[in-house]
Amino acid sequence: MKKVVLAFSGGLDTSFCCIYLSRDLGLEVHSVIVNTGGFSDEELQAVEKRAYELGVKSHTTIDETEDYYRDTIKYLIFGNVLKNATYPLSVSAERVCQATAIANYCKKIGAECVAHGSTGAGNDQVRFDMIFQTLIPGIEIITPIRDLKLSREAEIEYLNNHGVEYSAEKAKYSINKGLWGTSVGGAETLTSNQYLPESAWPTPVTSSEPRQITIDFEKGEPVALNGEKIGAVKVIQELQAIAQPYGIGRDIHVGDTIIGIKGRVGFEAAASVILIKAHHTLEKHTLTKWQLSWKDQLAAFYGNYMHEGQMHDPVMRDMEAFLKSSQETVTGRVFVELHPYRFVIIGIESEHDLMSNKFGSYGEMNEGYTGDDVKGFSKIFGNQTIIWHKVNGKG
Repeated sequence: MKKVVLAFSGGLDTSFCCIYLSRDLGLEVHSVIVNTGGFSDEELQAVEKRAYELGVKSHTTIDETEDYYRDTIKYLIFGNVLKNATYPLSVSAERVCQATAIANYCKKIGAECVAHGSTGAGNDQVRFDMIFQTLIPGIEIITPIRDLKLSREAEIEYLNNHGVEYSAEKAKYSINKGLWGTSVGGAETLTSNQYLPESAWPTPVTSSEPRQITIDFEKGEPVALNGEKIGAVKVIQELQAIAQPYGIGRDIHVGDTIIGIKGRVGFEAAASVILIKAHHTLEKHTLTKWQLSWKDQLAAFYGNYMHEGQMHDPVMRDMEAFLKSSQETVTGRVFVELHPYRFVIIGIESEHDLMSNKFGSYGEMNEGYTGDDVKGFSKIFGNQTIIWHKVNGKG
């Protein structure tokens, strides 16, 4: 009997795959869940219990949370990456991490096949397929939902016919939780004019009193929250716990899928949205204008390429080297105030702050040059434009 490793979340699609792979295709199913920081121990135990109830031969939990931060999220912070100026790549980034971990697990147990529950309409099918083809070439890729062109209703009916209860209400929204945010998909996100109802968001809004917090960065990495040095992963997790009940970081992203169609997805990602804005503010104080300019251009490409699952292209390592180098002086404390559905960056403190009054105060007084210096500089700085207008009769 052939071994198949199934990327398993315990949701509708992967529950269908469990039954279909074993009962219809006669494969020995080994389910794997890759935790990228979105599951509690209790939730992971529930997923494991469900996997065995669905008849898998073995179930394994792989915790990639620290690696996910180190190899991926860190660079999204360095680059202040928000796709289409909105989306912090909450799912895109973790899929790369998950697919890589699953490929390595296939090698470990000598699997002949690997399966995932992606549909034929989204990005995940490309990310998983491409990474599997790169890291485990020769292993057969099976995608039942895509190949059979199944609707969610058809999957539910199939499971019920095989003695597995799954309600339509339970499957109403597709929710994906990870360290860098939670995505929410449902009927509303399949339209262009509807917003998700309050009941669809995983975290209800329960905080209303304004609250000030501080975030400390060292060389671009978040290391402390409210003065307590706890490391980047815990900063993200604890900031999420504090800020998400304010309803901060909720939005719907509209973007271009890898296969060329438009798509919408809801997300709540308070920690990532706050950290990116706080980090960017600190950078604006501590980096030169050309560092900021080139970082913006590079980070836009980096984010898009990651979104498309291309993390194993060596050009990504080249860009990461640039991003890391740019963070040498991005150290300091950022002051943030939380309010219902919004937050405010109050300001920063840093020994690398380039707004030092030793060199002058913006709009008031300068210390490093005279008025005559500026007159000469302005004439030279605009010299070529002045010549163009004279030559072409525009002056």
